[in-house]
Amino acid sequence: MSWEVAVNASEMQLQQPSAARKTGSSRIGLIVPSSNTTMETELPEMFRRQSEATGHSYTFHAARATLKSVTPEELAAMVAKAGECATAVSDADVDVIAYACLVAVMAQGPGAHEGSEEVITNAAAGNGHPAPVTSSAGALVRTLQAMGARKVAMVTPYLPELTKMVADYIEGAGVEVKDVIGLEVADNLEVGRLDPSKLPVIAARLNHTGIDALVLSACVQMPSLAAVQEVEDELGIPVVTAATATTYEILRALGQEPAIPGAGRLLSGLLARSAAT
Repeated sequence: MSWEVAVNASEMQLQQPSAARKTGSSRIGLIVPSSNTTMETELPEMFRRQSEATGHSYTFHAARATLKSVTPEELAAMVAKAGECATAVSDADVDVIAYACLVAVMAQGPGAHEGSEEVITNAAAGNGHPAPVTSSAGALVRTLQAMGARKVAMVTPYLPELTKMVADYIEGAGVEVKDVIGLEVADNLEVGRLDPSKLPVIAARLNHTGIDALVLSACVQMPSLAAVQEVEDELGIPVVTAATATTYEILRALGQEPAIPGAGRLLSGLLARSAAT
C-alpha cells in the first residue's frame, strides 16, 4: 500500500487559525479528563520537537472534566461537560482546541465525534473566541482513513466492554480491526502509570498479517510516545496512537506541516514530502 496522508478539507471541518499568531507562536487549548496525566506530557513533548525543527513555538492551555474510572457512566458525564470546558479554555483565545478523551466520545456510538466537535465549536464561538476543533476520537479515525488503512491491529488499556466499543467505533468508520489486545485497566490513574517500554512486546503479540497500520495506544491516557518509533521500526508497519493522530490534526488546523522526529512516519514530515514528489 502506498502510505500517504491526503485529507480532503471537506472530510475534516477545521478552520484556519486567527492571523495574529500564525507567524511565531500558537496557543493550543486542551480539554482533558481530570485524571489524565499523559496528554499534557506527550503533546508538549511532540510540539517541543516540532519547535526545534521549525522555530515555531507553542503554549498549552487546559480545561479539565471530571473522570476517575473509565466506566460508561462516568464517560457520559464527562461528555456532558464538553461545552462548559470549551467555553473556559476559549477564554485564553486559543488557536485550536483538542478534545483529548477518545473513549468518552467513542462510548456514545459510531460517528459521535462529529457531534462533540460541533458542541465545542459552537461553545467557543459563542464565547467570542472561535477556533478550529478536533477530538482524539475523530482524529484517530480520520487519520486512519486518510492513510488508506483498511485493516488495523490495536492495543487498548480498557476493560473488554470498552475495548469492544472502541473496535466497533473504528469499524463503523470503515476500518476493520483484525486483532486487539485490551489490558483491562479500569482506574484512569493506573492507565497513566502503564509502562510504555512494555508496548513493543505487547505489539509483537498482535496478528500483523495483512494490516495497514497498528494503533499502539487507542487511548490518550496510556503512555506510548516512547515506543512508537521502536515498534514502527521493528515491525515495518505504520504506527499511530490517539496522541500522534491528535497532534497531526492540530498541526493541520494550524496550517503547519509536521516535522517531529521519533514519533512515527505520520509526524516525521516524510509523508508530505513523498506526496509532493
